[in-house]
Amino acid sequence: MEENQSSSAAAMKKVYLIINCLILAVGNCGGPLIMRLYFVRGGKRIWFSSWLETGGWPVTLIPLLVAYTRRRGTDTRLFFMRPRVFAAAAVIGTMTGLDDYMYAYGVARLPVSTSSLIIATQLAFTAAFAFVLVRQRFTAYTVNSVVLLTLGAVVLGLHTSGDRPEGESNREYLMGFFLTLLAAGLYGLILPLIELTYKRANQPLTYTLVMEIQLVMCFFATAFCTVGMIVNKDFQAISREAKAFELGETRYYVVAVCSAIIWQCFFLGAIGVIYYSSSLLSGIVITVLLPATEVLAVIFYHERFQAEKGISLFLSLWGFVSYFYGDIKHNKKKMKNKNNHINLDNNGQTAETQLVDQTHIP
Repeated sequence: MEENQSSSAAAMKKVYLIINCLILAVGNCGGPLIMRLYFVRGGKRIWFSSWLETGGWPVTLIPLLVAYTRRRGTDTRLFFMRPRVFAAAAVIGTMTGLDDYMYAYGVARLPVSTSSLIIATQLAFTAAFAFVLVRQRFTAYTVNSVVLLTLGAVVLGLHTSGDRPEGESNREYLMGFFLTLLAAGLYGLILPLIELTYKRANQPLTYTLVMEIQLVMCFFATAFCTVGMIVNKDFQAISREAKAFELGETRYYVVAVCSAIIWQCFFLGAIGVIYYSSSLLSGIVITVLLPATEVLAVIFYHERFQAEKGISLFLSLWGFVSYFYGDIKHNKKKMKNKNNHINLDNNGQTAETQLVDQTHIP
């Protein structure tokens, strides 16, 4: 009976993990594309664009309200989060705001395909910080995957000026390249920090609590970017920019709203994958979606796909295959060892029963 319940719980966990991976896929592929649309059609406000990455945080209130309504008969607490968890989420949220700005700057200066490939280096940072902060387990396949992905980004960086957008200076392009790389490194730290917060929460960890952490993180990230918008006078410029937008004023606001919602999918999916698995898997999934973003950028924005990008993409795909092959092998070995252990226990019990029966023979 207990074994069936355990199998059922494991199956449901896999289902929820897949759902969060799909939510992450929507945000990870759609976010960079719609952000690039804002810039290529006349948008110039980097702080505003970074604000939109987490500005959709009120969307998280909807599932939280549903969760509160369902438990109202048994638990009247509005929020489960304890002060120390709130403080950790606030700090991580502020770091996320800084990361949003650096990433938005990179997307403003680089083609989507290039910025996406640079973001692939995030996996190397995530792996390193996960090892230090949460003692992440590594295999030879995991290390091979991280090395291949990092090499892919290095190959891309060898000829960075080859796909510089028209009218953009070499300095602006290089600044975008390095800020995108810094954004990848910082988010590579943020993912393990979220997992560490889960581990040291000192309270029952539920998906409702995970959504509360997401809400606080995005609120503080948005607050950070709001300060940047005020200093840069972005709020006064939004109406003027909307009127000059190539797709029209109405579509300007549609792009802004859609951007905020799609990016919420990214953040909610990322922390959900961490909750149901690990920060390393979250980083892997983000990087796995790179080919889809690459293809969509070439289709929608007619971006050039040079030889360096092809080599980088090949190394990235090789890295993905290496990671998942190693993970499958590890799980099979783990299951085999578990079955052998069960068989040994059963044989031991059988031998013990036979010995007891023999001692009772008259």
